[in-house]
Amino acid sequence: MEFDTLNFGAPAAERDINIGLADYFVESDAYHRVLTRKKTIVLGNRGSGKSAIFKIMARKSKIAGSHVLELNPEDYSYEMLSQALRKETEGAWAKQGAFASAWKYLIYVLIMKEITKSGAHSKSKSLEKIHAYLRDNHRGFQDTPIDLLVSYLKRIEGIKIGSVQASLKSRELANLYKLEEIEPLLPCLIELSAKRKVYVFVDELDKGWDTSEDAKAFVAGIFQASISINQLTPNITINVSLRRELYDSIPALYDDAQKYRDIIETVYWDEPSLLSLVARRIKHSIPSLSNATDETAWKTVFAETLQYRQSNSFNYIIDRTLYRPREIIQFCTDCLEEARSHRTFPIDYPVIAQAELKYGEARTKDIAAEYKFQFPGLLSLFEVFRGHTYTFDRKDLESLCLAIALGESKLDIDAQKWALNQDPEFLIDALWHVGFLRAQAVGGVKALRRSGSSYLGPHQVSNLNLKNISRFHIHPMFRAFLGLKEAREVSPE
Repeated sequence: MEFDTLNFGAPAAERDINIGLADYFVESDAYHRVLTRKKTIVLGNRGSGKSAIFKIMARKSKIAGSHVLELNPEDYSYEMLSQALRKETEGAWAKQGAFASAWKYLIYVLIMKEITKSGAHSKSKSLEKIHAYLRDNHRGFQDTPIDLLVSYLKRIEGIKIGSVQASLKSRELANLYKLEEIEPLLPCLIELSAKRKVYVFVDELDKGWDTSEDAKAFVAGIFQASISINQLTPNITINVSLRRELYDSIPALYDDAQKYRDIIETVYWDEPSLLSLVARRIKHSIPSLSNATDETAWKTVFAETLQYRQSNSFNYIIDRTLYRPREIIQFCTDCLEEARSHRTFPIDYPVIAQAELKYGEARTKDIAAEYKFQFPGLLSLFEVFRGHTYTFDRKDLESLCLAIALGESKLDIDAQKWALNQDPEFLIDALWHVGFLRAQAVGGVKALRRSGSSYLGPHQVSNLNLKNISRFHIHPMFRAFLGLKEAREVSPE
């Protein structure tokens, strides 16, 4: 077998799009809902495949002849913008409405530039009007997207905090919020986009993110702007993605979720779809397997049954993920690298166990970093469990969390700010929601468990009344790095 050609692809879509993503991309139901414009806002945890959906859509839209704009993080990151404007904490001004207007301004100007660039020799009256606007307002400027966004915000900022007469201030602000200078051009954009559709993809909004009111207004503004533009222009589609935990932390979005629910797609994966994802990559890089079933492709690379407790190899690996594509791609890649160094195929438990040490450390640190705004210093909380057995009954887990809350366990300063003096139930809930703990299935949720696994995490069931759970265990993904031990009385995995 040609294992030398085997490649599971890059974990990040922006790099994988040039490797083979278009060939082995899994066209999920979520993808089709976004593709058909039923959903325009995509939520998901880091590594869940949001960027992959956008990359494939952008590629297909370009092939179909549509205008495509992909806003990269370096083009519009909050990190850059936050250095240019006065902070909300400095007593500046409420910014959410201003951000929404500025985002619309930015998007419309970028679309006009794109349309005129590709239709430079057209004699369309609509195109001539847009040419004239750009000539009179943007000629000679090599504006980056962040420059355009900041310039419009500064115009609003200047009026709001400037010494302008009240009546004039009100009128000028109304004009800016309504995008008065662009409003006459909207019919032109609607007409031109009917002939050639326009797609704008806004991804990775969390670059430079912090928990400030400004940062929340920055993200809430693009959500509002995208919704407004999509409603007004049926052939111009703005797609926005955001990490789920950040969405939940922005009241302006989360509190009004019922207004947006019909256009929001949350990306979830299950075991069959993740098997398909990996199998497609195997078959892409080993052509002799192109017609094989997903199970056959997997069993060609990984031993079907591992030496460790005669475990199913796919179940073993998937149990060490939170059902995110990036995780299983990374784990499989680490296993492949380890197998190549020992020339050991198909891949069996000794190789997987060795790769798991590297993978587990990386994922433990990644999860702590992912939740650094909700739970700063989370890694030090994970470290409290180092060397323990990985299965707990409720009483023992509450005792350990009580010791954390009372300051008896070593935490870094950031973690102390939110973990000390907390009810143990709060800490248990937090550790479950980030995926560190799994809860033993009881009652109706037993139906969600896979045969041989009696514990569930938030990636398997979104809501669970943890107060009714009597036993927990630490997710297998974290065990190798934290040196966790098996209890003497072995409970179901």
